[in-house]
Amino acid sequence: MNYQRPAFLFNNHLETIYPAMLRKVDDIAYTRERIATPDNDFIDLDWLKQDRRDLVIISHGLEGNSHRAYVKGMARAVFAQGVDVVAWNFRGCSEEMNRLLRFYHSGATEDLECVVQHALTKGYQNISLIGFSLGGNLTLKYMGERHAHAELRKAVALSVPLHLHSSCLRISQRSNWIYNHRFLTNLKAKVMRKAAAMPGLDVQGIDSIKTLMAFDDRYTAPLHGFAGALDYYTRCSSLYFLEAINLPTLVVNAQNDPFLSEACYPTALLKDHRYVTFEQPVYGGHVGFTQFHKNGLYWSEERALSFLFSE
Repeated sequence: MNYQRPAFLFNNHLETIYPAMLRKVDDIAYTRERIATPDNDFIDLDWLKQDRRDLVIISHGLEGNSHRAYVKGMARAVFAQGVDVVAWNFRGCSEEMNRLLRFYHSGATEDLECVVQHALTKGYQNISLIGFSLGGNLTLKYMGERHAHAELRKAVALSVPLHLHSSCLRISQRSNWIYNHRFLTNLKAKVMRKAAAMPGLDVQGIDSIKTLMAFDDRYTAPLHGFAGALDYYTRCSSLYFLEAINLPTLVVNAQNDPFLSEACYPTALLKDHRYVTFEQPVYGGHVGFTQFHKNGLYWSEERALSFLFSE
C-alpha cells in the first residue's frame, strides 16, 4: 500500500500539523475504567466494547491521550472490524494528576504490561497492540521484552523514534521549534502542577530548560530510575529490542517525518527479520498520513487494519 499525500499538504510540517489541529473524530463514545498499578498509582482506560474475545490496545504519543484524533480514528477503524478496543492513558495524561512523583516515559513497559494483564482477566483470547510515536517505541520495546502471553498476536507501531537520543536532537533543531516548544510547555506545566501538590520536585530554574533532552536529564531520567538522559535513551530505545521480537510486527516511519533521525530507519537490521516488517513511505509526516474520500479512514488506519486482520 503506497501513501499519496493530498496536494495541499505539500511539506512534512503541514502533513504533521494538519491532522493534529484540524481532524475531528466525534462519533465514538468511550467507557472509562480506572485500574490500580502495583505501586499504588492508577491508569485510566477508555473502552469500546462489543463483547468480543479479540482486543486491540492503543498507546498514544508524547503528551497525548486517548482523545487525540489519531487515537480515536484508529479506535473507530479497529472497532468497525468487530473487535473490542481499549485506548489507555499514560500516567498523568488522563486530565487527572497521578499519585506518585513518577509519571510516564518512553520505556515504561511495566504499565503496558499492567494493561495487558488486566485485559487477560477479562477473558480476551487474542490481543494485538498499536502504538503511535512514543507509544510506538513503548509497544516495540514491550514486544521485544515480553514472551509469556500466548494471547498476544500482532503489533503495529507508527511514526516511531526508534533511537531516542538522536531523535531528541532532531526535534530540538531550529526547524522543529514549534514542536519542541509545545512539548516542553506541556511537560513543564505538568511538573509545576505536581510540584505544587507533592514534595520532592525542585522547579527552580525550570524556565531555563530549552530542549527535551535537558528536560529528560533534569526530570524524566531521575524520576524513573535512570542515571541521566543518555542512560534513559540507551536503555529505552526500541531499536535495541527489535531483534528479539518474535511475533508479527509492523513498523511504519515516513521518510519525511520531521521528528525522526536517520537511525530510525533500520532497513539493514530488519532486512531479513522473520517477524518485523519495516516500511518507509516517502510521505506522511509525523503521525500524519491524511487521506480523504475513504469513509474517514486515514492511510495509517488502513495499513494497520490490513496488517492486523490479514491471515
